[in-house]
Amino acid sequence: MKMERVLFLCTHNSARSQMAEGLLRRLGGKDFEVASAGTEARGVNPLAVRAMAEIGIDLGGQTSKTLDRFVGERWDDVITVCDSVNESCPVFPGATHRLHWSFDDPSAAPGSEEQRLAVFRRVRDEIRTKIETWLAERPATAEARSV
Repeated sequence: MKMERVLFLCTHNSARSQMAEGLLRRLGGKDFEVASAGTEARGVNPLAVRAMAEIGIDLGGQTSKTLDRFVGERWDDVITVCDSVNESCPVFPGATHRLHWSFDDPSAAPGSEEQRLAVFRRVRDEIRTKIETWLAERPATAEARSV
């Protein structure tokens, strides 16, 4: 059986794409190989790490990466999670599907740390819901994804 390869893209690869990567790893299990990247690499946002840890997902092993290292690879799904990178996303010639899911940038949220964390939690939950819906709409059996 072939693992489906999914790449999440966002501008800084610090929050939304990192959370999406961690969530699909957890929710998709062994059926997916998942990565994330950005047009810039600014490091994984500590509030993203904290929000994900609250639901039992450790982002500690993930790093912020630029998308240029992934352009030549084969991807089944390339999913942009912010409007800015959606507009500037390069072509991934081997990608079967190119999707855009727009989420607010939690890194831009104003306020105290607790107020900002609340935005990270909201965006995390929105991403989780989107991934759960996306997974539910996919073929019901792993055989349907095999070569």
